[in-house]
Amino acid sequence: MNHKKTAKDIIDYAGGKENIKAVEHRATRLRIEVLEEDKIQKEEIEELEGVKGAMFHSGQYQIILGTGTVNKVYNEVIKMENFETGSSRNAAEKAREIHDRQDGFKKVIRVFSDVFVPIIPVLVATGLFMGLRGLLTNEVFLGFFGSSPESINPNFILYTQVLTDTAFAFLPALVCWSTFKVFGGSPVLGIVLGLMLVNPVLPNAYEVGNGAADPLMILGFIPVTGYQGSVLPAFIAGIIGAKFENWVRSWMADALDLLLTPFLTLLFMSAASLFIIGPVFHLLENAILVLTQGILYLPLGLAGLLIGGVQQVVVIFGIHHVLNALEIQLLAQTGANPFNPLLSAAVAGQAGAVLAVAVKTKDEKLKSIAFPSALSALLGITEPAIYGINLRFFKPFVCGMIGGAAGGFIASLLNLAATGMAVTVIPGLLLFLNNQIFGYIIAIAAAIIVSFAATWFFGYRDEMLKGDGIE
Repeated sequence: MNHKKTAKDIIDYAGGKENIKAVEHRATRLRIEVLEEDKIQKEEIEELEGVKGAMFHSGQYQIILGTGTVNKVYNEVIKMENFETGSSRNAAEKAREIHDRQDGFKKVIRVFSDVFVPIIPVLVATGLFMGLRGLLTNEVFLGFFGSSPESINPNFILYTQVLTDTAFAFLPALVCWSTFKVFGGSPVLGIVLGLMLVNPVLPNAYEVGNGAADPLMILGFIPVTGYQGSVLPAFIAGIIGAKFENWVRSWMADALDLLLTPFLTLLFMSAASLFIIGPVFHLLENAILVLTQGILYLPLGLAGLLIGGVQQVVVIFGIHHVLNALEIQLLAQTGANPFNPLLSAAVAGQAGAVLAVAVKTKDEKLKSIAFPSALSALLGITEPAIYGINLRFFKPFVCGMIGGAAGGFIASLLNLAATGMAVTVIPGLLLFLNNQIFGYIIAIAAAIIVSFAATWFFGYRDEMLKGDGIE
């Protein structure tokens, strides 16, 4: 594939440089902010080599290129033209533009995405560390090497705790940093404010939770603790803190800005966060957690049927990132993520469906799109499969949902729970090394087999290519 040519064609068909305001990318999508949507030659773009689908959403023209490819095409686009990039634009200006052109629901989804997506890589790494630690301390695994958990050096165990505990111990600092950044505040103030929420002089949240410590009582009725593992208090504190900082800066004299703006921001926000925001939103956070667990632990595998079946519908509308906060909270509070295996089943269902299309079709161009899309889905990225194949023919997408429901049903019956988040299907194996690996494999295999069979027999035939525009 000629990435330079594809990049040039995308610029031309998007209306040229004069119609493009900014360019950015995510894991699979090149996102182009345009001045006029009518100038985009959409059919021509969708026919370009490497393009697996495209859509206009939230003021952006999003082109599905797949993992790896999107980075290379993006780099070529930036080399050719001096576009503004998502990372270089002023965060406050960008937030205002998004606010102006989106309805209330889309604003909320976009904010969740912008805040939590940058945090995910470190939580992915932490989840993999947890899985590996579970394997390296597993009695059966060590038995193959003539060893046992008791023989492991205690200092090595302490080191593994550093790897697995740090991100969640200081989670409010990560959340507050990212929120400040998105809302146009100073990220370093966000970090410090978040660290104040987990300062060691405060009673540890985990110790308060298990009764080993008592909260501090301010004014006799306000309970104050550390907020280790909390998400919502740090998120709300970050929003209010960034807005407060910008308000102070708007009237502060330039000569005093460096001295007084950080001082007033941290003074006001530390008190508001510890004495008002923290106690109130921590209660709300716990209520959400209880509700989420109630759904995830529905009897008879109902949670798996529901979530495994419909989760990929959420992906179509680009609102799946809102679920990241729930997964983060589950891991922080319980140390387990029962949501992940259900998501893996949903993803595996779409992988099985697109794989069936790839094997069954005699159309070489369709095969060239479907096989890489199946591999991408097996690695946890379904956008190429959904937009390139399954949703285009629709029936394979429905068959993928059926397979996802079947795999989710089994995962739910087996009470599977991951040690981390954000990786699914094949990479997700590393999150189930704590004696759950075989159950996970069975659930994923069921999702793939059911969706493959349903698509093969009922979901696809080459006659569906006529008039589709693929040939």
